[in-house]
Amino acid sequence: MTTEASPTAVATGPLRPQEGLGALHLFYKVDLAAWRAKSREERATARDYLETIVTAARQEPQTQVVTLAMFAPADIGFMLLSRDMHALQALEKDISASLGPDVLVPEFTYLSMTEKSEYTQKDDEYALELEKNEGIARGTAESEAKLITFRERIQHYTHDRLYPVLPEWEYFCFYPMSKRRAVGQNWYALDFKARRELMGGHMRVGRTYAGRVRQLVTGSTGLDDWEWGVSLFAHNPYDIKAIVYEMRFDEVTHTYGEFGPFHNGLPLPLKEIYQRVLLD
Repeated sequence: MTTEASPTAVATGPLRPQEGLGALHLFYKVDLAAWRAKSREERATARDYLETIVTAARQEPQTQVVTLAMFAPADIGFMLLSRDMHALQALEKDISASLGPDVLVPEFTYLSMTEKSEYTQKDDEYALELEKNEGIARGTAESEAKLITFRERIQHYTHDRLYPVLPEWEYFCFYPMSKRRAVGQNWYALDFKARRELMGGHMRVGRTYAGRVRQLVTGSTGLDDWEWGVSLFAHNPYDIKAIVYEMRFDEVTHTYGEFGPFHNGLPLPLKEIYQRVLLD
């Protein structure tokens, strides 16, 4: 007799995206009344427990945790990257419960995944660009040498988008966004060539901030209410303000962009965040 598995059985092994990492942004309000209701010993134990959770997570392969002292309306924030969606979900629940019942109250959360850009330039297009702009004929030794360098650059760019190493910079900003689908302003009604040309101009603006703003765009179609999450790291908040303002004049943004709420914070160690947010 053959025994069939229960249709409700769920595999509990790793659940990994085909490519890239799961990304989760967690922004919490702190209920100070609930926190102050604990004894001094209970608060010390809770603080140590949250630090243990974060330290253990950071030791897992391809797992990163950024801890944030947030500006209002949130108080404490976390940006999490993990290759395993089970681990990501468990980490979220551990963090949420770490300081005790009702202390960390979710103010905004966002689930997405790292992804490569569909608008990345292809070999043939680059070779045509060389021929058109530099007079380097396709198939020549010079063209092939430049193509090798081009492929290495694209490979590095793609890997950096799928498996980023988050910078330890001083300022952080996150916002979700979607492309507009209004009559006469429907991004998805444009053909691929038109969308790519528009995105090319958009990316050229972004490249002028290299070294000042590090951007990670994660995809969330089917995962959350918006289509992308944008995480920005900078050494100076002025550069966040400047790049977002300048991008507003780009057609991709002013004609087709829809934006959700902005959340800003300061990447800091948990002990510093405790002093600022928990006031102990």
